[in-house]
Amino acid sequence: MSSKLIIALDFSSADQALAFVSQLSPHDCKLKVGFELFVSAGSEMVSKLTEKGFDIFLDLKFHDIPNTVASVCKAAAQLNVWMMNVHASGGAEMMRAAYHALHENENVNTPKLIAVSVLTSMSDEQLQQTGVNALAKEQVVHLAGMVQQAGLDGLVCSAQEAVILRQKLGKDFLLVTPGIRPAGSAKGDQSRVMTPTDAISAGVDYLVVGRPITQAKNPLAVIQKINAEVHDAL
Repeated sequence: MSSKLIIALDFSSADQALAFVSQLSPHDCKLKVGFELFVSAGSEMVSKLTEKGFDIFLDLKFHDIPNTVASVCKAAAQLNVWMMNVHASGGAEMMRAAYHALHENENVNTPKLIAVSVLTSMSDEQLQQTGVNALAKEQVVHLAGMVQQAGLDGLVCSAQEAVILRQKLGKDFLLVTPGIRPAGSAKGDQSRVMTPTDAISAGVDYLVVGRPITQAKNPLAVIQKINAEVHDAL
C-alpha cells in the first residue's frame, strides 16, 4: 500500500533537508516541499528528491490571474512532482485554467492538482477578520464544491471537516490534511488539529506532518508509529 504520510520538509537549506531525507525510505512516506525550502534550495531540490524515488507534493499554493497560474502549473509539472496545489480562493476560472494546463498533453505523467481551502492555522474568528462571514467549516464546504466542479483532484482541509466533505464529495475526491499531531504532540501554530487515527477514520486520504517528525529526537520512531496507526485505522 502506498504511504499515506507526507512529511513536510520545513528546513531552511538543502543540506539540512538532504541530511534528514537520507534516513528515510520512499516506502514509508512522501515528501512536501514548501515555500521555505523551495526558495532557499530551488527547483534542484525537487529534482534531487524525485531522483531518490520520493513522491513530492509541491506546496506553493499558486494564486494569481488564471493565465499566470496556468503557466506556472505547467512549469511545475516539468519537475515530475506527484502533486501540487493552488488556492481555491483564486476562483473557479483560475482553477479550471490550472487543470487544463496540466491536462493539455495526456501522454505525460500529470501531477495531481488540489486546492487549499481555509488554512488549518485559521480559527473562525481569524477567518471572519478577513471579511468572510462564515465559520471555517462552512467556508471549507463552500470552496470544496467549487474545487470539485473545476475538475481538481482534491482539497487541502482540516481533518475536522473531512467527514462532511467525504459525504458530499464522494470517495474519489482526495482529502489532504495538515495539522496532524500524534497523541501528546504540541499543537504549535495549528488551530484545527487531529490525531492520525482520527483523521483516517474521518475519511482523510493523506496526512501532512512536519515538526512532530522533523524535530523529534527519533524521527524514524515517530514515522513508524504514525504508519502503524494509519494501518490499524484502515
